[in-house]
Amino acid sequence: MKHCFLLLMVMCFLNASAQEPQTVITFQAGKFTLRVLSEGGGQGNSGLLKGATPEQLKKYLPDGTFPIETQVFLVRTPDKNILIDAGYGKNLFKNLQTLGLDESKIQVILLTHLHGDHIGGMLRDGKAAFPNAEVYLAEKEYDYWLNLGEKGAVARKVFEAYKDKIHRFEPIELVEIENQTDELIPGIQAIAAYGHTPGHTAYLIRSDESKRLIWGDLTHAMPIQMPCPEVALSFDVDSEKAILSRKLLLDYVLKNGIISGGMHVAFPAVGKVSKGKTEGYAFEAICLCEGL
Repeated sequence: MKHCFLLLMVMCFLNASAQEPQTVITFQAGKFTLRVLSEGGGQGNSGLLKGATPEQLKKYLPDGTFPIETQVFLVRTPDKNILIDAGYGKNLFKNLQTLGLDESKIQVILLTHLHGDHIGGMLRDGKAAFPNAEVYLAEKEYDYWLNLGEKGAVARKVFEAYKDKIHRFEPIELVEIENQTDELIPGIQAIAAYGHTPGHTAYLIRSDESKRLIWGDLTHAMPIQMPCPEVALSFDVDSEKAILSRKLLLDYVLKNGIISGGMHVAFPAVGKVSKGKTEGYAFEAICLCEGL
């Protein structure tokens, strides 16, 4: 299969161009159809980073900024429409409409974690935006936000809006994944990726012989965190765990040749991890026009 690079374009929250940016990309995993639904993005600055050396910043972020975007993933199996996260609701509903879907046709929402840019789209006027969706999230994540005080207010509004439709689970530890056949829902396994938040979860999608990993917020500042995975974010709840999870999951997809995507990877947000030329890792966006 022949791969090619795609130009990774920075899409600002206010698009100054007269041309609408592309906001939906499609790729396959066996019988499953996956789509990246872009919520847009902008520029982050090096002040958000933790643990980067002056030499690393000069080499990988010479102007002190990096592109940071927000993506939602839609997985269509033969019998279900599944969202992985819900973004903050900027383009989500418009993107679903372009695919012939309205909110009532989403049966499952899998949450990587409960930061506002991942659950904002779950509410409309304080009510459940997806009335027929069953919601899945890690037990540790639920407990953390339930008891967080004022900072957990939006998460608790989601809990209230979806009430008995929330399903809590224990993700599989990556070291056990090869011996685990348990699936959260048919074709999808939940993998522990703790650190960014206490219950941060990645999702491994399997269909036929294909595997795809949606790694959530494993990375934010791709230009520096791929070659230097030891660089953390100032808002990681546990930096050491976040770094460990990043290294473990990047090693896993590298070793197994798994096409992966992340919520803060620049659109089209899907690609292949390889060894970096001088250190760490590299991420190559896949030319989706040729299929995966």
